[in-house]
Amino acid sequence: MWVIRALLALIFAAAIILIDLPLHLITWLIEKVKPGACTGFRHGYARFAMKGIWFLAGGRATVIGLSNIPKDRPVLFVGNHRSIFDIILAGSLIPVPVGFVAKKELQGTPIRLIMEEIHCLFLDREDARQGLKTILTAIDYVKSGISMFIFPEGTRSKEEGKFLPFHAGSFKIATKAKAPIIPVTIVGMGDVFEDHYPRLKWAPVVIEFGEPIETADMDRNAQKELPDRVKALMEETYKKNSALIAQK
Repeated sequence: MWVIRALLALIFAAAIILIDLPLHLITWLIEKVKPGACTGFRHGYARFAMKGIWFLAGGRATVIGLSNIPKDRPVLFVGNHRSIFDIILAGSLIPVPVGFVAKKELQGTPIRLIMEEIHCLFLDREDARQGLKTILTAIDYVKSGISMFIFPEGTRSKEEGKFLPFHAGSFKIATKAKAPIIPVTIVGMGDVFEDHYPRLKWAPVVIEFGEPIETADMDRNAQKELPDRVKALMEETYKKNSALIAQK
């Protein structure tokens, strides 16, 4: 059964990529005349694609706190990272334009075009100078009204429930843009795919969008403590929502 779902998800993803090619040309021409006119459409198309892939291949998600996402101002989403499906699930739910900071290896994949259309950035974790340029670009995006999503651990955790250290540079996207942070805590995602690779499983997942953490008036000490503060908050949320998984 999981093989059929995996094939359907791959076929759906391939169709999305093929359809995007003419859509990219059309929206590119429109944007030449009216810059920004297709931002909503492009993000909506990507959200539709992620909803379809999650439906076919993902788990059974319990969603908490979606109303915490502001509709009138950009934010920085900060999530724990366990699975390749983290972006799929979160991106399918966030109702505002959002770009993701992803690893540079994704630049060589067929989804690169769609990712670039929705303001995704590719981070070179081995090159500090290029990494700084990526963060600065993300800050500019947030200042221009596009929310960003970053995984401050920098890579996927290999153990469910274990958070890797949060890199302080990730939080500069919020503090420099004076934007709120929305913690996004995902529980149980490893059981969907990574824990039994390559088999897919319809496993229960809980995703919670926390209340906004304002950064506009933070002093330097508060900014310095921010990564540990957010990490502790998300670990607490993870522990709380793990009980919901146990009940399913």
